[in-house]
Amino acid sequence: MSKQILPVIFFLFICMQGYSQQMVTDKLSVGSFALVQPGTKIYICTDSNDAETVQHAASLLAGDIVAVTGLQPEMVHKLPAKAQSVIIIGTQKNSSLIQQLVKSGKLSTKKISHQWEAYQLQSIAQPAAGIAHALIIVGSDRRGTAYGVFQLSKQIGVSPWYWWADVPVKKSTAIYVKQNMLINDAPKVKYRGIFINDEAPALSGWTKEKFGGFNSKFYEKVFELILRLKGNYLWPAMWGNAFYDDDSLNIKAADAYGIVIGTSHHEPLMRAHDEWKRYGKGAWDYDSNEVRLKEFWKAGMQRATNEKIVSVGMRGDGDKPMSRETATALLERIVKDQRQIIEDVTHKPAAETPQLWALYKEVQDYYDKGMRVPDDVTLLLCDDNWGNLRKLPAVNAAPRKGGYGIYYHFDYVGDPRNYKWLNTNPIPRVWEQMHLAYEHHVKDIWIVNVGDIKPMEFPISFFLDYAWNPDRIDAADIKSYTEKWCAAQFGKAHANEIADIIAAYAKYNGRRKPELLNENTYSLTNYGEAQRVTMEYDQLLKRAEKINDVLPAEYKDAYFQLVLHPVKACANLQDLYTAVAENQRAASNGYPYANKFADKAKQFYQNDSLITLQYHTIANGKWNHMMSQTHIGYTYWQQPNIQKMPVVKYLTTDSAVQHDEKIVTETNITETECDETGKGNVFNERDGYVSIEAAHYTKAINSNGITWKILPDLGRTGSAVTPFPVTAANQKPGGTAPQLQYEICVAGSGTVKLQAYFSPTLNFNNDEGLKYAVSIDDEAPQIVVLNKEDNQQKIWAKWVADNIIIKTTTHTISKANKHVLRYWMVSPAVVLQKLVIDLGGVKESYLGPPETRRQ
Repeated sequence: MSKQILPVIFFLFICMQGYSQQMVTDKLSVGSFALVQPGTKIYICTDSNDAETVQHAASLLAGDIVAVTGLQPEMVHKLPAKAQSVIIIGTQKNSSLIQQLVKSGKLSTKKISHQWEAYQLQSIAQPAAGIAHALIIVGSDRRGTAYGVFQLSKQIGVSPWYWWADVPVKKSTAIYVKQNMLINDAPKVKYRGIFINDEAPALSGWTKEKFGGFNSKFYEKVFELILRLKGNYLWPAMWGNAFYDDDSLNIKAADAYGIVIGTSHHEPLMRAHDEWKRYGKGAWDYDSNEVRLKEFWKAGMQRATNEKIVSVGMRGDGDKPMSRETATALLERIVKDQRQIIEDVTHKPAAETPQLWALYKEVQDYYDKGMRVPDDVTLLLCDDNWGNLRKLPAVNAAPRKGGYGIYYHFDYVGDPRNYKWLNTNPIPRVWEQMHLAYEHHVKDIWIVNVGDIKPMEFPISFFLDYAWNPDRIDAADIKSYTEKWCAAQFGKAHANEIADIIAAYAKYNGRRKPELLNENTYSLTNYGEAQRVTMEYDQLLKRAEKINDVLPAEYKDAYFQLVLHPVKACANLQDLYTAVAENQRAASNGYPYANKFADKAKQFYQNDSLITLQYHTIANGKWNHMMSQTHIGYTYWQQPNIQKMPVVKYLTTDSAVQHDEKIVTETNITETECDETGKGNVFNERDGYVSIEAAHYTKAINSNGITWKILPDLGRTGSAVTPFPVTAANQKPGGTAPQLQYEICVAGSGTVKLQAYFSPTLNFNNDEGLKYAVSIDDEAPQIVVLNKEDNQQKIWAKWVADNIIIKTTTHTISKANKHVLRYWMVSPAVVLQKLVIDLGGVKESYLGPPETRRQ
């Protein structure tokens, strides 16, 4: 191989490895140089004419270096005459320093040229006379440059959450960089952002105390966080707040940090909804108040001189549906008139201003009935507010100039219940739904409702990391992703254990949101379910506390916020409801130990407030108010103003019946085993049922280009299985078609019911619905439609509250002993979690009977 080819191969390898390539080392060695070290002048050099965002990023890097090493860099705008090393930061087009390096042949930026937000980090020797080494950070634009800067910050030990979660900086006496290193990268999703929403009482109380409100001082902290997480887009807080109106410096701060501002799905032309309350005259109705609405919107566009995405369209006043009489023609006219306003204000064709039309709730119905907007407007598709995508473009759909986006939720206020207290978003499910979006070419906007920002730190990190490049994180990589994230926050010593804890509490919370829990959620009498779930939470808390006991003191505040508090709070909540359930059962039977459980329940209820108080006092009260969200005492979808202790009953001595307290356990369990079994997993009948975790199949048949993929930890009780690719064509079940086989062993024969448990995936194709098929032995496969009831509010509400869809089919088993249950692919994107065969013994429970796999 020629010497000329080798450098090219090395260059390409480094570029492909950009996501994980480590250029910072912990010691000086052959092949590295000291970027920062005691006794040596440190220079950070930018062109004074470069973008303000670049200057901000460079200044923050200087602060990061001080935090890591205690050494203060000198900020300069031209190269020093002599230096051991310098950090040169700039954009391709605006930095004369970068252009000089390119002209001299020391630097090539071809890999990032003409790309959106691309960056390149490169270490070179002798960039100029008198300078031994340089680290070059160059971006294709202002944000690309900033991303390169913060990539270096992360590598030297500064977490993006250093301020927002008090993650300690990893100290070092010096910073060393590998020689001849080259890293470049660029995002796959164009706009990647968060929506601050449902911000009262927690975030609103906190911002008022710490900043005086949602002003520029607050938003500077938000903008820095977004940049450090490689995001670029924000929908600002809008519950009684107005980004442009509340503080004139807000827009300047956004521009300085390079953050693109939008307004939510029901706030057209850069006007906050609260501004209509403040300044609007007449009804929020286009038919009767067109002139004033146009004036209102025009003023919004005239004020928003920053980089933005403009929401178009119209919903009813206060994020409500418009009247039933609203016609598609009127909505199309509204959009046409809004675009004329955009042109009048910008003096450019409307297509040159980024716009979105959100197909949120009933607005999607208008689209389905034929309403259309110009091709340059991004169609912002939405989930159902519970993390299930409602609509995706067809795989073979003609491309749109404006493309498609997704509006997703980690937090929500509405039916069937608010969920805004703690993180209830298992990352495997987020991955599965957003992977589905990406594979359907939704790549222009990804924005997620994050409520108060805290306590959504981990899912926010994942969402924005995944949006940067979905190709880099597979379902099987989520565990390692979580471990690496935990190592970045807490060091490597306990990272894997902490990652398990973070994943487990999100999984447990994802079974049913805390706001939906009550004493009747889990069964006390069947399968020991309530006791088992309670024990899982309590054991998780013991693990979390054990780590807390050995963590260095500087990690304790961050650990409490990110790990210990949610585990402690949720374990206590489950303890509360289990104690209430035990009390009510004992009291109904007249058992005297009902009083003991009543006392326990009251103590757990009090503990809830004490746990909140602990959160509000850590870090010298830095996060006071942030856990003020009520979460106990819901009676319908809306939050209670104050929390209310669940009802417990006390017995008097006269009314009590003497009875020994005992834990209910399963007794007289009978299990059937076959005379002979095949290889792999086998599932026995136990007390009249067979229960199977989907990922434990006996055999998988891959065919017709379809492969079965396990989605680790996606499910209420285990992992899930789905066919790949998610864009595959529908399959006809039977023969050698794609299928999963489960070997079962039963004691008798006759009619049985098969319950199939699925993730609550919606009919995003807007057709006859997603389908699957099942059969036992040689019977013809029964094809079942998963989504027939999508539009029935009560059924949908049960699906999302339970976080499961359960479908039942009837089958005939001809004889006892061994049989094969076959689960067939019909539609892609159907996510199977569990199978239960009811031979007459299945009892009522929330999670279904425990697995009966032969051990």
